[in-house]
Amino acid sequence: MSDQAKDERVPSEVEAAEANANAERTEGSIDGDYEALVRLLKENEELKDRALRVAAEMENLRRRTARDVHDARTYAVANFARDMLSVSDNLRRALDAIPAEAKASGDAGFKALIEGVDLTERAMLSALERHGVKKLAPEGEKFDPNFHQAMFEVPNPDVPANTVVQVVQPGYSIGERVLRPAMVGVAKGGPKIAAEAPVEPGPVNEQAEKDA
Repeated sequence: MSDQAKDERVPSEVEAAEANANAERTEGSIDGDYEALVRLLKENEELKDRALRVAAEMENLRRRTARDVHDARTYAVANFARDMLSVSDNLRRALDAIPAEAKASGDAGFKALIEGVDLTERAMLSALERHGVKKLAPEGEKFDPNFHQAMFEVPNPDVPANTVVQVVQPGYSIGERVLRPAMVGVAKGGPKIAAEAPVEPGPVNEQAEKDA
């Protein structure tokens, strides 16, 4: 082989080697880019999951805070209201202790005193009601152990059992909580809930009897 032929062949081999090297570098670059893309996608999913968890925790915190603020506003006066109930009870006892003859005596000063005590009691209860305190006078209602305290049972066959038939002392609630349960007497031995009526037989099918 001549030197000229060798010189013509060498550049071709060099170009082929360079092409193969470039192809290998390109393939390696593609593999590296794919791995980087997969890694970035995985990191993106992890960041998205972390962001969702943080958002959920913040929403739960917001709800708990709103509930705590609501409860603080609703029940802030609970202890004060409970103390005021004793004052209201004493005003009512004072009014109930006045004999009927004294009320009917017509003495202007005594009558004004009675009216003043009565107005004071009503004003106090109205003020408590404006702050969410409600009076429980459940006569005629079904006994609820969450808001009522049974003091005795009254045999009464005319009303369903466990019906409140007498209120010894009214109770009070604030929001969904009980400040003081109502002290009540409940009915005993009343009628039970009626059982489901039996199915009445229908008309006789004469043709069916003949076929039988």
